[in-house]
Amino acid sequence: MNIFKKKPDPKEVLRASKREMSVATRGFDREIGALQIEEKKLVAEIKKTAKTGNDAATKILARQLIRLRQQIAKLQGSKAQLRGVATHTQAMHANTAVAGAMKGATKAMASMNKQMDPAKQAKIMQEFQRQSAQMDMTTEMMSDSIDDALDDDEAEEETEELTNQILDEIGVDISAQMSAAPKGGLASKSGTKAASRYV
Repeated sequence: MNIFKKKPDPKEVLRASKREMSVATRGFDREIGALQIEEKKLVAEIKKTAKTGNDAATKILARQLIRLRQQIAKLQGSKAQLRGVATHTQAMHANTAVAGAMKGATKAMASMNKQMDPAKQAKIMQEFQRQSAQMDMTTEMMSDSIDDALDDDEAEEETEELTNQILDEIGVDISAQMSAAPKGGLASKSGTKAASRYV
């Protein structure tokens, strides 16, 4: 035994096996083809001999034909068995390939599980949630500050626009009423009302 001999690769073994089976199948095909030609010749000879009335020769040729057909049937059976072996070998190789792929996937998953320490992942998630909550709070505070700074001017403008819109909807022209109202009377009435409040 050669201890330094390289271990054969399954793919190379399968390739060599396929090649050998292909050569054997072609050999069977050649043998069967040659025997079928002989069969046709023998059938023609039997017909010719039968027409001459030579029964003994006809029987001998008939026995030869039977043996020839049996040989063809055996060769065809051997060819079918060889094809079955080739198919079985191919299926075994496919199963081996699947098993190898599953083995590789298992190793990869085991490696990923080792790298993904559950405690470490949980700590990272907690830190992410904490930072996210802090960012939300900061964003909310900034938004409130901006709203407070802009609220007075915007609220006054929005109030005036809303008031004008409502008055327009109900058909009241405030500018026309203001110009038609007596200025002195309005001032005196409002002054009287204000005085009566403090009495």
